[in-house]
Amino acid sequence: MKNLAIARRYAKALLIIGKEDGRAEAYREELNRIAGLISKEKTLEQAITNPLYDASERKTVLEKIIDKLGISKVVRSFLILIFEKGRFGLLTDIVEFYRKLADELKGIARASVISATAISAETEKKIRATLSKMTAKNVILDIKEDPKLIGGIVTRVGDMVLDGSIRTQLINMRESLKRGEGV
Repeated sequence: MKNLAIARRYAKALLIIGKEDGRAEAYREELNRIAGLISKEKTLEQAITNPLYDASERKTVLEKIIDKLGISKVVRSFLILIFEKGRFGLLTDIVEFYRKLADELKGIARASVISATAISAETEKKIRATLSKMTAKNVILDIKEDPKLIGGIVTRVGDMVLDGSIRTQLINMRESLKRGEGV
C-alpha cells in the first residue's frame, strides 16, 4: 500500500511538469515505451533493478536504454531520479498512475465491458454514450467476451461496477431463495 502511494506521488509530480510544459501526452508515450520494453525483457529489468549488480553499472545500462529510445530530457531525468531513489521497481505502478492521471486531465474515463457474446457497433455506441453521460467524461471502452456470463454484460468504470449479467442475477435469485427457506 505504501509503495502505491509513493508511485502515485511520482506520477503526479511528472504530470504536473507535463501539464506546465504542455507535454503530458508525450511523457505518457515515453513512459509506456520504456515500461513496455522493460516488462517484455525480464533480463533487462534484472540488469537495472537487481542490487547484486553494481549501482553505477545498472545506471549505465538504464542510460543507454534511455538514449536508444530517444527519451526526452524531462523523462530521462525522471527515470534517473527514480533509479537513484531506489524506486525503479515501481515503474509499472508509476506508469499506471500516470496514465490514470493523464486521462483525468484530458477528461477521459476508461471502462471495461465484459459480455457473454460479441457486442454490435450500435450497442457499443449506446454503452459509450450512457457511460459518458454517467461520468461526464469521454469514455474509452475495452470490450472482452466471457461465455461464462451466460448473458448480459458487466461494466467497470474506475471503482464503479455495473453487473447486468444473467449469471449474477441467477446467483442473487438463489441467495434470495435460500434466505426465504429459513423463514
